[in-house]
Amino acid sequence: MIRAAIAGGTGYTAGELLRILIRHPEVEVTDVLSTTSAGKPITSFHRDLLGETDLIFTDKLSGNEDVIFLCLGHGLSREFLDTHELPEGCRIIDLGNDFRTEPDYKGRHFVYGLTDVFKDQIDGCDCVANPGCFATCIQLATVPLAALHLLKDEVHVTAITGSTGAGRKLSETTHFSYRNDNISVYKPFTHQHLAEIRQTLGILGGSCPQVNFVPMRGDFTRGIFASVYTRCDMDAEGLNELYKNYYSDSPFVFVSDEPVNLKEVVGTNKCLLHVESHNGYAHVTSIIDNLTKGASGQAVENMNLMFGLDRTAGLRFKANYY
Repeated sequence: MIRAAIAGGTGYTAGELLRILIRHPEVEVTDVLSTTSAGKPITSFHRDLLGETDLIFTDKLSGNEDVIFLCLGHGLSREFLDTHELPEGCRIIDLGNDFRTEPDYKGRHFVYGLTDVFKDQIDGCDCVANPGCFATCIQLATVPLAALHLLKDEVHVTAITGSTGAGRKLSETTHFSYRNDNISVYKPFTHQHLAEIRQTLGILGGSCPQVNFVPMRGDFTRGIFASVYTRCDMDAEGLNELYKNYYSDSPFVFVSDEPVNLKEVVGTNKCLLHVESHNGYAHVTSIIDNLTKGASGQAVENMNLMFGLDRTAGLRFKANYY
């Protein structure tokens, strides 16, 4: 059994990790760290796990972990690694943004964990930087074009996310009174996930065109719905063949012949794509659950690859469609 620890155990991503890992056939969760909740039951924060686990939050590692998931605030993973001694051979999966575009830190190299693109580099590695949620959704919509050097013009993205994408800490724009029956734009053209998107598209395509990204807050809890378009002369039949071939070996990315809707992925580790051609533009709809494929689910996918397990282990979930 793989002994797994989680640092930053009270947030949404940690809760999703626990939901997945306590049912994973090859994993034992040993420690769930929280400096503010040590000694309290896990279920005091993650009520959906009542009856599923009797784990207690702790403020220190037991010292026998095989892997640790860092579910900390952005910028805090480096601080954690500086102040905690990990067991020899313990592998690291960081769900923050500390190492996505700056992968080398004090003798450690973090592989960028976009599993459907960089699987070969992730296999057996020691450290992974888990991609951001918006970044995952947008990259999966664009990397097939970049890989074949067909991404030559500006990319336009409008994407809407659920309230869990903002984390558990309450703020004005996550409060029910603000979010309910409301949609708003935030960080247009400046979102922090743009850097990793440009990095991946540049690696695959040799260069990266301008990515014009307008993120939006939605009045729902989970999921990301992205509308992506760029100039491309290929017709719809050719685009669909290209995308289906590119993801033919991906167990969680599927190209739908019919338009997709967000409910089809909520609660799953899937990304669904729908590809069309209109007047010289390729238009791709991309949908994921921001907490699974966009965070904790992809983190477990990375863990499976790092330890040589079946990539889908513990991740076969049906959507909460009804």
